[in-house]
Amino acid sequence: MKTIQEQEQEIVAEFSMYDDWMDKYAYLIELGAAMEPMEERRRVEANLIAGCQSRVWLHAEEREGRVYLQADSDALIPKGIVALLLRVFSGQPTDDILAADLEFINTIGLSSHLAPTRANGLLSMIKQVKLYALAYAK
Repeated sequence: MKTIQEQEQEIVAEFSMYDDWMDKYAYLIELGAAMEPMEERRRVEANLIAGCQSRVWLHAEEREGRVYLQADSDALIPKGIVALLLRVFSGQPTDDILAADLEFINTIGLSSHLAPTRANGLLSMIKQVKLYALAYAK
């Protein structure tokens, strides 16, 4: 399994192939569309992320010190964003998740190209992933 840093480097390389943000948004939408569907039983109120304008569900499980995530959204861009976060975080050790600085978000320009409400949603998603990791940390 690739480390968080290796996943981040791959994402930066992928986004660097696109020159403008319309193409990058299209790629984000593709990532969301390609995501494994979330089990319907996980799409419950308790898994909704507070602070997101759209509905974004995030479910986490811990196995052998690693956090495994499932997510979904009812909106295209947030679904792509959460797909990126799953790619970076799912299956990673709790300590690595807690220590991650997620510099790739700034490197690819994501945070500066999101509307303020979407940027808040991104921060809420990251916060929730880190809270799960903290809860599962030994």
